[in-house]
Amino acid sequence: MGEDGGGAGTGGGGGGGGGGGGGGAGGGAANGHAGGGGGAHGAEPASVNGGNVHGGAHGATGTNPPPIKVERLPTATVEEEYPISPRANTPNPFSRRNTHLDLDDYFSGPRDLAKHSKWPLFLQMHGSITPKMIVPLLFVAAWSTWITAVTMLYDNIDLSVGSVLLTITGFVVSMGLSFRSSTAYERYAEGRRYWGTLTLTCQTLGRVFWVHVNERPDFQKQDLLGKLTAMNMLVAFSVALKHKLRFEPYSNYQGLGELIDHLETFAKSATEEHPYQAKKPNMFKDFGDRLGVSFAASNPRKTIKKATSPTGNLPLEILCYLSAYADEVVANGQLPIPMTQTNLYNGIATLNDVLTGTERVLNTPLPIAYTIAFSQITWAYILVLPFQLVGTLEWITIPASIVAAYIILGILFIGREIENPFGSDVNDLPLELYCKQVMDDLETIAAKPKPRMAQYVESSRNKVLFPYSDSSYHAWAQRPESVIRAALRNRPYNNFERSTATANGKPSTSCKSEDSREIV
Repeated sequence: MGEDGGGAGTGGGGGGGGGGGGGGAGGGAANGHAGGGGGAHGAEPASVNGGNVHGGAHGATGTNPPPIKVERLPTATVEEEYPISPRANTPNPFSRRNTHLDLDDYFSGPRDLAKHSKWPLFLQMHGSITPKMIVPLLFVAAWSTWITAVTMLYDNIDLSVGSVLLTITGFVVSMGLSFRSSTAYERYAEGRRYWGTLTLTCQTLGRVFWVHVNERPDFQKQDLLGKLTAMNMLVAFSVALKHKLRFEPYSNYQGLGELIDHLETFAKSATEEHPYQAKKPNMFKDFGDRLGVSFAASNPRKTIKKATSPTGNLPLEILCYLSAYADEVVANGQLPIPMTQTNLYNGIATLNDVLTGTERVLNTPLPIAYTIAFSQITWAYILVLPFQLVGTLEWITIPASIVAAYIILGILFIGREIENPFGSDVNDLPLELYCKQVMDDLETIAAKPKPRMAQYVESSRNKVLFPYSDSSYHAWAQRPESVIRAALRNRPYNNFERSTATANGKPSTSCKSEDSREIV
């Protein structure tokens, strides 16, 4: 028949092209027997009227079907295949960032914990609040210079005042800054605790899905893929929560859209109707934001305000799908143990608690009256400071005022930056790292089949009494139970003798069992 197809043999059909590969659609037929099917993979020959099921002349036997080729997925180390997400400063949570710092990374965050700087802390600028204090410090320098120059250059003008006001106002400012810093760090720590709870819960649910949810014999492959889908939804929940806390309500962010494309959600519908593309900030806003200029700051919620259709609550919708999966595996008997059922539903409830808790931290800032009062009190103290120092320090008033302003404003600005721990400032929580940790943990759990007890307990490498004995499980299994009990009784004495010998600088001796035989 065709050149690539197998020839027609007596009682057998010709195989697909290229020796069963992706050649012709089918081989020839002889003596009323239909040829074997070729196809793209050439792996499934057909048989009609008793035709041989193997391709090739006379049904060439012993030929294994070629392996199915699966399209290679992008690796996490190739930046070109995993570009950054539509958020300009948010790297893909499943990719590894470059090891160097460019200008954009230097002034934006969150800080990459994998990077290490050997510079002394007082010389490090990445993560420092100094860039955002340049403009305020320039103003303080100009103000103190004017006060000092007028007082020192004009004999008939004396702008100095007593230092009593410095003591009184200084106490008030210190109390206010202490309260501001403590409340801001409390919110920062609370946000970190919630993400730690999320990581723990995802690990627990991942173990429940992979170890405790059984795969039915008749639906083993379907159940396996279902468990992987549920574990992917845990990753999707963490990534969706990250974007929600940063006021990014859509679904076309890299690392998120692929995980929820099969789910019907409001975010997906809104994205399909009006695909969102993050706009690059103009030079004025970008430069002003790095310097902490309030006039250049944009409203972080503007994307939500400009939405033309409901965006829903994506993390909550993902939890609904997880709850439906939980009901399914319990109803069909895949999760028969009541305790694991409780762990499953409690884990989903904990994820819901994490969602509401992080939203509470985000949407309950320090009352604006406190924020305004602290800012006004701090600036009043700094502006009055040169008047109180010029009489004593004279020209030294200028650098002294700048240093004092740096200390006071630094504490104020740090509290303002970490008050929202979920943003994109350098000192905010590295949510990308937490999302990647969740994904890595779940991949580790699913990397191997469910362990069977006999595989690891009865292993020849299982040294059950290590470090007191190097004997394997099989060696101890051949000994009487009384010998095992005696060895267990001697372990505390063995440990005591080793500790005593180590403390006295003497070599430790082997522990003897009751029958004076060395435990080996």
